[in-house]
Amino acid sequence: MTEQATKRTDRDDFRETSDPALDERADRGEAPLLGPRELYLLWERQHWATQDLDFTQDRIDWHERIGEEERFQRMYGLSSFFIGEQRVQSELAPLMRAVPDEDMRIFLSTQIADEARHVAFFDRFYTEVGVLESTSLQARLEETSAHVNPEFTVLFDEMLKGKADRLAVAPDDLECACEFVTIYHMIVEGMLALTGQHFIIDYNEQQGTLPAFVEGFTNVARDEHRHVAFGAWFLRHMARRDDRYREAIQRTLTEVAPVADGVLKPKWMGDAGDDAPTLFGVSVDETRAFAMQALSRRLKVIGLLAT
Repeated sequence: MTEQATKRTDRDDFRETSDPALDERADRGEAPLLGPRELYLLWERQHWATQDLDFTQDRIDWHERIGEEERFQRMYGLSSFFIGEQRVQSELAPLMRAVPDEDMRIFLSTQIADEARHVAFFDRFYTEVGVLESTSLQARLEETSAHVNPEFTVLFDEMLKGKADRLAVAPDDLECACEFVTIYHMIVEGMLALTGQHFIIDYNEQQGTLPAFVEGFTNVARDEHRHVAFGAWFLRHMARRDDRYREAIQRTLTEVAPVADGVLKPKWMGDAGDDAPTLFGVSVDETRAFAMQALSRRLKVIGLLAT
């Protein structure tokens, strides 16, 4: 991890989220977790606005400093986030009815607002930097979907959507709620999104490119740490409540892990080995190791992995 990346994750606003991945005490299963009400109050203190970002330099960088091949390679990471944010924003609402507590629902309403803001952030970046030719949000989502890999589609459009559809018709199915949170908060946000954010932000900081994107994406990452902190709290709460829920979490992790692992490998890498360097200067193996350390810390605090 570079010095800048360490400084970023050591910032007070990142630490305040109580995401176990940012706390070495989690290796001993000792990291404290904030509850839904505390996380809601933190959300009030951590507001930011996409309209405050100035993409003037980013447009220059994208068209004049970043070559055509590199732009193509960068599109996998950008597309995965743009489409992924839209997918999770549209699938989160059924969980609000399913959770058994009003404080949880209040926090989840803030998360839906966050996810919508993340979609708006990427849409502003794509539009003002001139990344795509499409002229509407829906068209931009469709145009950029060509860059994601098949595992991404399975994870978001089959696994995650399937759980959301189940909760929509059976909000009293708390096992399904645990499965949904495991996929959404632990895998999609915690294992994949925050790992990708870490390396993409770090690479742009090293290269001195896309300053407004880095600023906005750092805010997105902080939001995601807060969301994952809720997911860890919820799963610990449910695992302690009944062994059925503990088993649902473990079963889901086993089912989803191979697909999630496939998402970590960019489509453009083809048959390259997992030890080959990617655009961002790290291999798929290194990316996987970073993701698994973060997941391991969260599972230890939830009580699903021995310390």
